[in-house]
Amino acid sequence: MAVSASQRFFERLWYRPTVWWLWLFLPLQLLLRFVVWLRRSFYRVELFKSTKVDKPVVVIGNINVGGTGKTPLSIYLIEWLMAKGYKPGLVTRGYGGSCDSFPLLVLDETSAALCGDEPFLIYQRTRATVVVDPVRSRGAHKLVELGCDIILCDDGLQHYALQRDLEIAVVDGGRGLGNGWLMPMGPLREPKSRLNDVDIIITNGQDMVLDPQPVKPLAHQEKIQKHSVYAVAAIGNPKRFFDTLKAEGYSVEAHSFPDHHKFSLSDFEGMQGPILMTEKDAVKCYPFADNRMYYLPVNTVLNDSCAEAVQQKLLQLLR
Repeated sequence: MAVSASQRFFERLWYRPTVWWLWLFLPLQLLLRFVVWLRRSFYRVELFKSTKVDKPVVVIGNINVGGTGKTPLSIYLIEWLMAKGYKPGLVTRGYGGSCDSFPLLVLDETSAALCGDEPFLIYQRTRATVVVDPVRSRGAHKLVELGCDIILCDDGLQHYALQRDLEIAVVDGGRGLGNGWLMPMGPLREPKSRLNDVDIIITNGQDMVLDPQPVKPLAHQEKIQKHSVYAVAAIGNPKRFFDTLKAEGYSVEAHSFPDHHKFSLSDFEGMQGPILMTEKDAVKCYPFADNRMYYLPVNTVLNDSCAEAVQQKLLQLLR
């Protein structure tokens, strides 16, 4: 039911001091490092095509595998821009979705199973214009056609085929960059020197915190009564969610699943309730939700200096 220890084996090792046998993967790590350098170099000298769209493009991403808080930050930026009177649009790959025809405009009748959990969550929270397309430049053009005046690209730091005006990298303050090596020797998609090139680095847990909101039910109106819960998470760093629940006073029986796991009712067999999950997971469970199920919404809060830096950069782009 829950993800086995073996499935998270490598991830746990990546965020510890390097054990000796991980050095066996050094040739593969060096090969990836070379491929990453070569690919980026080809974009720099325009051997690979990179598309420029008519509106400012802001990329939110990270350099390591797993969740760092990109989606909550995207929601924060969208809500701030909308409050200022702008029409932001978001393009994302839609990982885990079943759609095979792109670009896909996320609408009320779109399901999380079709578009992916993250774009569905972002649309439900913000009601902004959200487009799913693995070819980010094509999706960005669609957003421009739909009248958006600034484009956010979620998890697009390595997608160099779309030119960008601002890069924001999110780093997990608890796990950091792990052992600092590239996959499969470590958790990085690009060398940590890549962070020297981004415009803003936001450390989740320091510059940015996720503020828990009142727990909400999925299938009824009753408030959660017990503080002993089955905690369910299918996100990049489930420990962060479990730690949040404990800090809120819950006694937790933790059940972690692979990131973007496609839930079914059978995943919750043996859980007599209450079941408390992330909002990202909740959007996939509405079709079969029952009275055991609740989720914890969170709001993103940036500290004053970080918020000022981000907001000034955005306003400069929109002048």
